[in-house]
Amino acid sequence: MAIFIYIIGNSEIDVWDLSGRERLQRMLKVFKNQVTLVDDLSIVPEGAQVLFLCADHLFDARVLSALVHTRKNFMLVSDSDETVAICIADGSAPNVLADFLGEGRGHTISTFSRYTLDDLNVELQQKNLKKKAAPYVLFISSSNYKLLESELFAGSYKGVTDLVTKWIWPVPAFWFTHLCVRIGLQPNHVTLISLVFAVLTGIAFWHGNYSIGLVMGWIMTFLDTVDGKLARVTVTTSRFGDVLDHGLDIIHPPLWYMAWGVGLTAVSISIPDLQILMWLMFIGYIGGRVCEGVFQFWIGSFDMFIWRKFDSFNRLITARRNPNLILLTCSWLINQPELGFLSVVIWQLLSTAILVMRVVFGWRERRHYGPLKSWFEEIIQSRDERELAVRIFTRTPVSINDRRVTN
Repeated sequence: MAIFIYIIGNSEIDVWDLSGRERLQRMLKVFKNQVTLVDDLSIVPEGAQVLFLCADHLFDARVLSALVHTRKNFMLVSDSDETVAICIADGSAPNVLADFLGEGRGHTISTFSRYTLDDLNVELQQKNLKKKAAPYVLFISSSNYKLLESELFAGSYKGVTDLVTKWIWPVPAFWFTHLCVRIGLQPNHVTLISLVFAVLTGIAFWHGNYSIGLVMGWIMTFLDTVDGKLARVTVTTSRFGDVLDHGLDIIHPPLWYMAWGVGLTAVSISIPDLQILMWLMFIGYIGGRVCEGVFQFWIGSFDMFIWRKFDSFNRLITARRNPNLILLTCSWLINQPELGFLSVVIWQLLSTAILVMRVVFGWRERRHYGPLKSWFEEIIQSRDERELAVRIFTRTPVSINDRRVTN
């Protein structure tokens, strides 16, 4: 049964060019037939389930999902003890709204339980995310919106990713994402531009123009970071964009490495058994991707890089595009591009061998001890916050104690 959503009020200022009401409306679109947005409670059938959301707060997507799927009478209160959402499983929605706005007698809403974020079953919403972060609902004001923009941007990053994406790109990507918002550039536009750079990079490598190719390649990887962040902070994700972005990520890396190898002949550098090395590179690349798929869909039911801490650290340097591009860049800097190609092939095979072992270990553990669990599920923040892995791969959202001002 669909739940009716009634959004109360709005934010006094936009966050990433979206008001609180607009952001909630976009976020609720992912639930499709599960929710119905209404502006008039008189059209809500008697006894229907209703969810009130206060648009002057910034909602974590996981909190929103938990609210949509919880069928109880309760009020959700924020850390600053403000009511930010009201879920009505049975009862009179108009009376509850009147009580909340101070226009009723308060009898109806007084029977509702008070929930905090800890009472919501948010963990189910993040089982397969490559990150671990506490859920939040934060008040939006002109004094804290910049902090909220930083929070949304930081939250759009995967905790478990490669070292370049994790530590090099965040600051420039933040400012470039702001530029995209100001000039009205959409995520799909950025993805299409990155596609052009991906093609030009391959052409440059093919002809041995490594310096130009590396510049365009690094620009492409930067844009590949920006498009996803732009989509998440402005809630403009689309099926087409998702397929285009992930399809590009999967297809272009081995073609770049092959083009780099072909380019060696263009600059009169000879490598024995070049074709064999290219085949080994393709085998290593495809084998690694197959291992990831086998683990996620048949063994762990989650991404293999969040199984154990070792796997998360391995993701920082495993033979994906950015670590491999570092190898190619270093080889160009010492004027030994052939070493770059050889190092990529070797690292690709070694990384895949590690992934094969992780798949085997995961299969054996599942067979003997039952379903696997991610190490993220075992984290107790108060106990483990000083551990290196926890500090690197998890984050604590900002705390906003600013309250609404009521007359």
